Amino acid sequence: MKQLGFNRRHCSACDPQKGYLHGTTSLTQAAAGSSRRNERKRHAFARATINSDEQHPVLTAPLRDAHRTLRTHSWPQKSSLFLFRTDGMSCSRELVTGTGTFRFSHPSTQQHLLVWRDRPKVVMVIKKLGSELLPEFLEVVEYLLEAEQMHVVVEPAMYEEAAAAGLCMERLFTFTPEECGRLADHIDFVVCLGGDGVILHASSLFRQHIPPVVSFHLGSMGFLTNHPYPDFRQELRQVIYGCQKLATCSIDSQDMGPSGNSLGVMITLRMRLHCAIVRAGQSQPEQVYEVLNEIVLDRGSNSFLTNIEAYIQGRFITRVQADGIMLATPTGSTAYSVAAGGSMVHPNVQAILLTPICPHSLNFRPIVLPDYVEMELRVPASARVGAWVCFDGKQRQELQRGDSVFIKMSKNPVPTINRA
Repeated sequence: MKQLGFNRRHCSACDPQKGYLHGTTSLTQAAAGSSRRNERKRHAFARATINSDEQHPVLTAPLRDAHRTLRTHSWPQKSSLFLFRTDGMSCSRELVTGTGTFRFSHPSTQQHLLVWRDRPKVVMVIKKLGSELLPEFLEVVEYLLEAEQMHVVVEPAMYEEAAAAGLCMERLFTFTPEECGRLADHIDFVVCLGGDGVILHASSLFRQHIPPVVSFHLGSMGFLTNHPYPDFRQELRQVIYGCQKLATCSIDSQDMGPSGNSLGVMITLRMRLHCAIVRAGQSQPEQVYEVLNEIVLDRGSNSFLTNIEAYIQGRFITRVQADGIMLATPTGSTAYSVAAGGSMVHPNVQAILLTPICPHSLNFRPIVLPDYVEMELRVPASARVGAWVCFDGKQRQELQRGDSVFIKMSKNPVPTINRA
């Protein structure tokens, strides 16, 4: 007989000798038996708990819901602590309060106000290549020489053009390639006429320290050239004499020179990358460059993909198989990096952008790294071919197997003057 899906031959719960008349009765009796067994277990647990109270007091079942909270019990005070930077610098932004909590005292970066302690006296004027902007160049040089009575430094080719135009040569100067390293000791600020490429050229002229740069938009790309040329006289006067003052800052008159004032101009400190080429088997860099936009390693004319090993702080991270790889600054994020699929980053965000060029992998995507990382890009000994490297599109050269390029944030930013 089958009742409620139970077969008499295979279900002992349906045995009539045990008083189980049908399937429904068996289920009810089984539930009752299970309830009695659970009750016996609870009594046994309570007895075991009560017997162990003398040696190991614990919460018994009736007190489980009594939570130990701040309202019912007193807790110990929080431990005090210190906060240290691992690079040995002082924590001026990251603070620890008296209660042991962390907070930032201010945002990480802001624009800065540049105030001259003395009126600037020496200015450098550069323009884009060719004769396209020669009239504008001569007009700016003449204004600085005659109206502002400043010493003007120009590149050798433009020095001849200024002399041919009949400008005052008494305060006009030029320089030789050997003297580039001394330019930063004398020049107060740089005037750039053209597009973004002129600012890159100015950055390459000053291999380390670079004076503030004011750029006038006369080229095709104008991400960095935010001053309009028709207003160049007013813009230059604001740079020389200042036009802004901060209510949150005060300058003691004793700190100012006889020709200075408390007015200034807003500037942006644009990060550069310090790049060093170390050849295979060598410990010292062969060449060192400072780049404002990006450093690019690519396969050049080779038909094979580049094979590059990437290290951060000396630790192996990944092996890159792609047409190339680049490390860009926030300023360079709007150039080659964004064309290769990288993110656009504000120049006040101090970061290093790792952007692959046509990677042979679906899971290798652009990465934004903090500014303190020190990277090594190495051509492994097992690579089929070498690679080519260039810095801001210049100084292109070949890397052989075993060669490396070490990249880190430069200590020398490019200060660009913002429009008031």
